[in-house]
Amino acid sequence: MSGPDHRAIVVEALRTPIGTAGRGLGEVTAADLAAGVLAAVRERVAGPEIREVVLGNCMGPGGDVARVASLAAGLPETVPAVTVDRQCASGLAAIDVGARLLAGESGLVLAGGVESPSTAPWRFWPAPPGGTPERYERAPFAPAGVGDPEMGLAADLLAEEAGVSRQRQDAYAARSHARAAGTAVAGGFVEEIVPVAGVCRDERPRAGFGEDRLARFRPAFRDRGTVTAANSCGINDGAAVVALADPVTAAGLGRPGLRIVATATAGVDPNRPGRGLVPAVRGALERAGLSLGDIDVVELNEAFAGQVLACCDELGLDPERVCPEGGALALGHPWGASGAVLVVRLFAQLVRKERGRTGLAAIAAGGGQGVAMVVERWP
Repeated sequence: MSGPDHRAIVVEALRTPIGTAGRGLGEVTAADLAAGVLAAVRERVAGPEIREVVLGNCMGPGGDVARVASLAAGLPETVPAVTVDRQCASGLAAIDVGARLLAGESGLVLAGGVESPSTAPWRFWPAPPGGTPERYERAPFAPAGVGDPEMGLAADLLAEEAGVSRQRQDAYAARSHARAAGTAVAGGFVEEIVPVAGVCRDERPRAGFGEDRLARFRPAFRDRGTVTAANSCGINDGAAVVALADPVTAAGLGRPGLRIVATATAGVDPNRPGRGLVPAVRGALERAGLSLGDIDVVELNEAFAGQVLACCDELGLDPERVCPEGGALALGHPWGASGAVLVVRLFAQLVRKERGRTGLAAIAAGGGQGVAMVVERWP
């Protein structure tokens, strides 16, 4: 960032419900998912000029999804838009990019992410001579010679190497569901959710999804593995958007927000991509001049319980502190949106509910990358 007087401030943060692929949001395209949230954020922060729209996306229809969504939201055609792809970290990377674009400027940048596996087009490798096209479900995360494992297998191996037991993973996943279900019952997600297609609540959290039930699931990625479908995230649809303002514009709005204190990105071995958030967290905290003990709310993307626990162990972070209202294991993981969902969750807890002052969001990505962001309640 360009300095303490120019650091961007999140003045609004909203998201769609997170849907299970093929269910309630199954016919809503990525652009339309994002458009609804962009329009809602703009309605709540009316007045200041919008400088740019930045959205993360992994598996959309191609092209510039952010531009299509911006126009579908009714934003002026003079507002440019760009789409960012850092795989699962795309949404948080987009917010970082948006904050940097705002440095030295006045007004707003709308930033976040979107994913719709339900409507993502099928992709095929070109057919070899005399052959047939071969469908692929994801682009390469890394060259095959370096190592490009499936995320589930990589998480299973990481958990084994870190000594994270199946019991710990199931207990962590059960806690995430219990926290999310409890937050939902208490109405704790209502203010941050923009209803879409008649869906007004997250579809995945399961009340009563305890350790006994999780223990019945078989390993999902290898024989005698510890990662299962139940202690992993789902495949999900969703979008999340924040409004970033410069300090003068934010002050003029007369509303509280979150100042972005520091961000960091990092690269790790692509064969253990889930570790990517560890050096990113360390880098962001160092730039902020803070330690984990100074952070009030920690939001890590829960792609796999074993992966989160391995990262917590490496960081010396008590897992009880992570995602106090439930995380992606319960809410879901709409890849390109998930990093932005973390910031929406920090905004809800630190600004709307005033449960502390400082927050940390961090997420790992395929290919061995991580993004982390430290924020503080403002003013």
